[in-house]
Amino acid sequence: MADVRDILELERPVTPELTKEALLNSKKRTVERKIVAKRPEGMHREVFALLYNDNKDAPPLLPTDTVSGYKKTKARLGMKKVRHWEWAPFINPARTDGAVFHHWKRVSDEQKEYPFAKLNKQLDIPTYTLNEYNAHLKTTKWTKQQTDHLFDLAKRFDVRFIVMCDRWERANYGIKSVEDLKERYYEVVGILNKVRNSNGPGGSEKKVYVFDAEHERRRKEQLKKLFDRTPKQVEEEQQLLNELKKIEARKKERERKTQDLQKLISQADQQQTEHHQKEQQQHHHPHQPHGHQNTSHKKQDKKLNKKKIQQQPRTSKVDSVVSAVESAGIKFTDLRGTGVSLRSQKMKLPANVGQKKAKALEQALQEFKVDPNPPPIEEICVAFNELRSDMVLLCELRTALATCNFELESLKHQYEALCPGKTLNIPAALVNPPADDSVGGMDGADGGAMM
Repeated sequence: MADVRDILELERPVTPELTKEALLNSKKRTVERKIVAKRPEGMHREVFALLYNDNKDAPPLLPTDTVSGYKKTKARLGMKKVRHWEWAPFINPARTDGAVFHHWKRVSDEQKEYPFAKLNKQLDIPTYTLNEYNAHLKTTKWTKQQTDHLFDLAKRFDVRFIVMCDRWERANYGIKSVEDLKERYYEVVGILNKVRNSNGPGGSEKKVYVFDAEHERRRKEQLKKLFDRTPKQVEEEQQLLNELKKIEARKKERERKTQDLQKLISQADQQQTEHHQKEQQQHHHPHQPHGHQNTSHKKQDKKLNKKKIQQQPRTSKVDSVVSAVESAGIKFTDLRGTGVSLRSQKMKLPANVGQKKAKALEQALQEFKVDPNPPPIEEICVAFNELRSDMVLLCELRTALATCNFELESLKHQYEALCPGKTLNIPAALVNPPADDSVGGMDGADGGAMM
C-alpha cells in the first residue's frame, strides 16, 4: 500500500524505526485496535468489514486476499540464527547414465535417497536364447529377426503396443498390425512361462494370458461400421428399435389377457364341478337309513336356504346381449383444447373400437352404399358420426335378435322334452319378425323368452 501512495504522491505516515521494543509491543497494539473497532449490535460481520474507518489504512484499489492461512505465513521474528542451506549434488538411482543433479538442502538434513526414484517402475520383459527359440518359438508367420525387433520395442516402450506399432520398421520387417504384435508377444511369453516353470524345481505353471486376436479384429471392425453409419441409417435403426418395443408391449398385453382368460375358465370349471358334486350328493340322500333321513332333510333345507341367499341368479345369453345393446354405439372423442387439428380427425374411429366392430361397420356402409370418406364439413361430420353410431347399434340389435331366437328354440325343445305330447306354439312374428322393424323384433323375442 505504501508503493501506491508513492505513485499517487500521497502523504504517508512516518514509519517508525524497527526496534526490539516495537516488536515486543506489536501484540499489545493489535489488542487495543480490536477493542476500539467493535462491531455494533445487530450488524452482520460482512457488512461491518466493508466499513471504512480513519484508524485503518485507505481501502485498496485492487481486490486482495488478506485472510490469514496457508497462503500468507507469519514471519517468525526472533534472535536465533537462521539454519544454513547449501547447493548440494544428488543422484537419481532410477537412471543408469550416472547423471548428477543439484538442489538446495539444509546442512543439518541427512543424506537420503531421491524420493521420486521409487516412481520409476520397470517391466520384466522376458528374453530367450537361440536354443529356446529353435526348440519352442519357431513359427511360419514370424521370423527370428521380427521377434527380436518386437521384444526390443517392448523393452524400449514398456509394452505400449500402439507406440510399438507406430515405431515398427515396416521397410525391414514388413507390415504388422497392433493385433499381430499382441498375439505374437503373448504367445512367446506364454510358451516361455510354460517351459521354464515346468522345468523348474517347483514344477508349478503360472497362469498364462491368451490373447484372442481374431476376436479383437472383429470387435474393431464392428466399431468401425458403427462409427461410419450415416444419419439416415441411425434414424432407421431407432425406428426399428421403437417398433420392437411396441411389439414386445403388445405381446405382454396378449399374454396378460390370456392369463386372465385362463383364470376365468378355471374358476367357471371349478364352480361347475362343485355344483355337479352337490347334485349327486342330493340324489344319493334317499338311500340313507330312515333314522338319518329326517336329519339329512333338515340339513339339506338349511343348505338350500343358504344357497338361495348366497347364490345369484344365473345370467343367460339374452341378459348379456341386452347389456351389450344398452352400451352400444360409438363415443367419438372431442378435439376441443388439443391445439390445431383437422376437422377430418373428428370422423376417425376411437381406439376402443375393436377390429370386429370396425369390420361390421365397414360392411354396413357397403350394404347401404354410403361413402366411407365423405367431405369433412361440420354438418357432414356430425351426421356421419351419428349414422355410424346407429349402424353399430343396428348390428348389435341384429345379434341380440338372433340370440333371442336361439333361446326361444332351446326353451321350446326343453318344454317338449319335459312335457311329452305337448307343443309350444310360438307366433311366427316372434321367431321371424319383419326386416324393417328390428326393435319390434327384439321386443317380441323378449316376450317369447319370458314365456
